[in-house]
Amino acid sequence: MNTINKKKNTRQSDGERFAKLAELNEDVFHLADLANLWDIRNQNTLRKTLSRYSQRGLIFRIYKGLYSIKKVAEIDPYLLGVKALHQPAYISCESILYMHGVLNQIPQMITLVSAVSKVFSVGTRRYKSRQMKDECLFNDLGVEIVGNVRQATLSRAVADMLYFNPDKYFDASSSKIINWREVKEIQKQVYDITK
Repeated sequence: MNTINKKKNTRQSDGERFAKLAELNEDVFHLADLANLWDIRNQNTLRKTLSRYSQRGLIFRIYKGLYSIKKVAEIDPYLLGVKALHQPAYISCESILYMHGVLNQIPQMITLVSAVSKVFSVGTRRYKSRQMKDECLFNDLGVEIVGNVRQATLSRAVADMLYFNPDKYFDASSSKIINWREVKEIQKQVYDITK
C-alpha cells in the first residue's frame, strides 16, 4: 500500500480562470488581484501566464502590473484613471464641472481626488489627481457611484474646487446651474468650513 499522500492538483484551466474574471464583472485588474483570484503564488508563473494570455489576445497589458480584458481605448476613461491610481479616489473638479456645463472648455486632463497629488498618463489619456486630507476624502457626502466609479455630484465638485482654490470664480451663467445651498452644506459637513 502506498502511504505517500499525493498533492491534490489545484491547477486551473484557462477556461476556469476566465470564468472567474467574468464573475467579477470588471474590466481592469492589478497583478495582485489576478494572483489572488487565480490562486497563483509564484510571481514568475503568474507573469508567464499573463504573457501567454497577452500574446493570444485574451488579456491586454495596460502597463506593468495593470491588465484588462478590453483594449485601453475601450475602457471607461474614469474607471481606468481610478484603477491606475490604485487607491481610494473619485472623479471631481474640472471633469464634473465640464460634464454639467459649468465649464465650457474641455479639460486637458481627467481630474480625480485622492490622497496623493499626481499627474499621469494611461495610453493617450492624461489624469491629474488632487490631494485631499483623508477625513475629507472619505466623507461620501455628495459622492455617488456611477457604473463602477465614484463620482462627485455637481455640488460636491464645486465644493471640491473651492477647497483646492478658494478664489475660484464661477461666472453668472454657471452660477444658475449650481445649487449654492448644497455647496455650502457640503463645505460645512465635509471641510468644516463655518461661514
